Amino acid sequence: MSALTISLLVGLLAIILLVIRIHIGVAMFVAGAVGYISLAGWLPLINYLKTMAFARFSVYDLSVIPLFLLMGNLASQGGLASRLFMATNAFIGHFRGGVAMSAVGACAGFGAICGSSLATAATMGQVALPELKKANYSPALATGALAAGGTLGILIPPSVILVIYAVLAEQNISVMFMAAMIPGLIALSGYILAILMYVRLVPNSGPAIQQISWSQRITLLKQVWPILLIFLLVLGGIYGGIFTPTEAAAIGTLAVAILAILTKELDFAKFQRAIFDTASGTAMIFLILLGADVLNAFFALSQLPSNMAQWVLGSGFPPLVILFTIILIYIVLGCVMDSLSMILLTIPVFLPIILGLDFWGLNATDKSIWFGVLALMVVEIGLITPPVGMNLFIINSLARDVPMGDTYRGIFPFLCSDLIRIILLVFFPGITLWLVQWWT
Repeated sequence: MSALTISLLVGLLAIILLVIRIHIGVAMFVAGAVGYISLAGWLPLINYLKTMAFARFSVYDLSVIPLFLLMGNLASQGGLASRLFMATNAFIGHFRGGVAMSAVGACAGFGAICGSSLATAATMGQVALPELKKANYSPALATGALAAGGTLGILIPPSVILVIYAVLAEQNISVMFMAAMIPGLIALSGYILAILMYVRLVPNSGPAIQQISWSQRITLLKQVWPILLIFLLVLGGIYGGIFTPTEAAAIGTLAVAILAILTKELDFAKFQRAIFDTASGTAMIFLILLGADVLNAFFALSQLPSNMAQWVLGSGFPPLVILFTIILIYIVLGCVMDSLSMILLTIPVFLPIILGLDFWGLNATDKSIWFGVLALMVVEIGLITPPVGMNLFIINSLARDVPMGDTYRGIFPFLCSDLIRIILLVFFPGITLWLVQWWT
């Protein structure tokens, strides 16, 4: 049996394991181990496994992951998400669609601390859904805006998925954060514009609420300025050369913890919950990393990525056709897989293909950075693509009285915004690379 045939069978085995709801990390580990044994035997696999875990987890850059997770969990347990939403709502809630725009803006702010789409959607859903219902927003707009806003969790740096991509693609974490900044802000602006258009096309879907006084606004603003200061401290320290990303994450985590304690929102029980959620989240991510390493080791042994890259490059298809095919694959996979699993599973295969093609005369480093941000954006679109986008189910589970069909209808304007943004990033890579080139 040829290596190509074994590779296809191993890929099929991984899919079958996922379909029967085996954990993605275990599924990749089992499939990779079976393939490795088929090509090389038991002893080479055992020899690889005895050093593989240490080699993976001793990478210094990965130490930032539990710190960012802890920072996000402390922010969630400490009530910072609620403060962000209330402050944003105080300034724009009195406009038509303003409460929904406030929810999306708060998702961006919380995502800058949290770094996880699913956690952002779940946390902000609990905070904003009651206010959206109280303001008589249509169920479609309320749930659609929160599901879309949740995707900003990993688009607005710092982002755990960007850290993983940087490690896989051998890129600088700080550079990847900077490259994602402008596309993330464009995503936020596009979602706000989608809400503005929605409330004009569908009257009474997003009524304005009563405007509050400036004294109340200033009071709420005083409650959130420390959060903005923490964000500036983390990113400013990284780009100012004062901190490494890991040091910045540690300082940001300590600052969030102190803020949550001072506001008397974080008691010992909530602190324990934050620690437990961080430990379980870190364990899940590292288990997926282990599984992906075994599967990718098998693919490297079978030479599938290099053979596929050679086949694609020799096919004669235009580079943009290949790129949009990859984008379509990501959107489809995003409906059934989480973003981390997709990145780990596909980047070793797709990145060599992208690096071998000519896109606007970019060099290899620029292509790697540009494609990483683009892939991250597309992966997040999959989380809100019907019928099985994960963010849609998270928000709908919080709004149990809203039919799933309403949520599907509500997400459509945001998907249109995503499509326009992806086209912009594809044809104008300078949007992604401008800050990087200016900074370096």
